[in-house]
Amino acid sequence: MHLESVNIGRVAPLFINAASNAQTVMTGIHKEAVSGSVQVKRLGIAGDEQADLSVHGGLDKAVYAYAQEHYAFWMQQRERILKKNLPLPPGTMGENLTTVGLLETALWVGDRLQIGDVLLEVTEPRAPCYKFGARMGYAQAVKHMLQAGCSGVYLKVIQTGSLQAGMAISLLPGPREVSIAQINDQRLKGRQRDLFP
Repeated sequence: MHLESVNIGRVAPLFINAASNAQTVMTGIHKEAVSGSVQVKRLGIAGDEQADLSVHGGLDKAVYAYAQEHYAFWMQQRERILKKNLPLPPGTMGENLTTVGLLETALWVGDRLQIGDVLLEVTEPRAPCYKFGARMGYAQAVKHMLQAGCSGVYLKVIQTGSLQAGMAISLLPGPREVSIAQINDQRLKGRQRDLFP
């Protein structure tokens, strides 16, 4: 397991084109990879911003990690729905950490990730909102994320320090009482019509 990319972004406008109500909203979902070492503080990665602190950020959602392995899925969905083969660079999902070898199915609430001197704790999976759909270019992306279980995870900063792309990730198991997959399954039950052909 390793850290493929570290991504940060400033709050910026995002155009939402709903059927009857086009509007612009502010969001921190636009993340881009940074080179070199970055500082991880209690409330997140230095230079990163969140627009809506009621659903992103804070101590329990200071850092968002997403598996690079899911990017192929999103490229297939966008090509199928939008009829375009558009590149998806690291950070497209709004994640701070693009990881390799660290999937939701292997993670539990309370597990810890050691990356160099930084220690992070898994708190919960992401619950995607309409801004994610707008970022991906189609509204059903929210349901696709829920149904596929490729949510990524929020992390609490236990030990501050610095990170950079290429660093190894060590998974330190927690109490293993509630898995990320279980939470994703609970969120899905009875709510979503199947969108996959």
